[in-house]
Amino acid sequence: MPQESTVRSYPPARRSATELPEEYARLRSDAPVTDVVMPSGDGAYLFSRYDDVRNVLSDPRCSRAATVLPESPRLTAVPFDAGGLFTMDPPEHTRLRSLVSSAFTARRVDMLRPRIQELADELLERMAERGGPVDFNDAFAFPYPVAVICELLGVPFADRELFRGWSDAILSLTAHTPEQMLERKLALVAYLQQLVADKRQKPGDDLLSALVQVRDEDGPLTEHELITMAMTLLIAGHETTVGVLGTSVFTLLRHTGGLGVVPASPEPLATLVEELLRVNPIGDGGPLRVTTAEIELAGTVVPTGSAVIGAICSANRDESRFADADRFDPGRRGAPHLAFGHGPHYCLGAPLARAELQIALSSLARRFPSLRLAVPVEEVRMHTGLLVNRLESLPVNWS
Repeated sequence: MPQESTVRSYPPARRSATELPEEYARLRSDAPVTDVVMPSGDGAYLFSRYDDVRNVLSDPRCSRAATVLPESPRLTAVPFDAGGLFTMDPPEHTRLRSLVSSAFTARRVDMLRPRIQELADELLERMAERGGPVDFNDAFAFPYPVAVICELLGVPFADRELFRGWSDAILSLTAHTPEQMLERKLALVAYLQQLVADKRQKPGDDLLSALVQVRDEDGPLTEHELITMAMTLLIAGHETTVGVLGTSVFTLLRHTGGLGVVPASPEPLATLVEELLRVNPIGDGGPLRVTTAEIELAGTVVPTGSAVIGAICSANRDESRFADADRFDPGRRGAPHLAFGHGPHYCLGAPLARAELQIALSSLARRFPSLRLAVPVEEVRMHTGLLVNRLESLPVNWS
């Protein structure tokens, strides 16, 4: 049994946009494995220490594929579909991942950097022409990664507001009703089915066209595989960066040096981005897993068929792994955070997300060195009820 019998709700309420829930520090200290109730009403085991979270993320007995079995506990009322990267285990997961991995290698992303820089510059110029104050989320944090992933996949950028609403519903914990979640997921599926049909008729120089035509020893991707792959890449390819970009800029603007701490040279800039990823995790925990055998983790026997969650946001603040873990240190080195996960499901788009963050922050610091918050810190709120951490808005100004 978990070390503490008090059952908590997951994710815990976040009362401040600047701090993680205090509950995680207490759990790391007193109850590193604890029972929680998920938004669906089902129970789960929550792990809060770095080493334990890392084990949950990499242990093959903690299965993603098992999460879609009819009898399995669910995180939300409307789970992810079977047959996608989020709900597969090796070797099936390995096959699908290998078909798209070449588009997200560090080398491929380096080739994309000039175009990503152009997209960033265009948006920042529009922001300057508009004049402050502006909501940074609307002016840059949302359209920037959306423009990048749309161009990469071959999705019309003009449709961005459509899939903004769809993806919010699909990533909902409690922000939408089950009926809204299902309705909007089906709308996105219908949109992608038409887009795939268009790519079959008139392929372009984009990733989705390539996936329509790709073949391996098992033949081409099925229609279901294509749609779930497109949905995964489209949503994960922008939602995570939208959230982290907003919270990262918020972190910098609260820091003594503001955007002045953003280095001009690549190596320290990369170091800064890693620290921002550590202190601004994409969400509270990694995607849900379900055990396929009885296992022992952190001294706790977890029965077969149990839901397990690794609290990545807590692991990244574990004092046994990171000195002065709650302090944002722009020059911190050797901090192996788990923001992108660990093991076979390590984020496919990590090189792209890193490049987007590096380009965005360096460009923002050059274009708007005097950028500042346009409202008091305590008025900035974190969006609630979503799988990803995202600010409701980030009003900024400059002079």
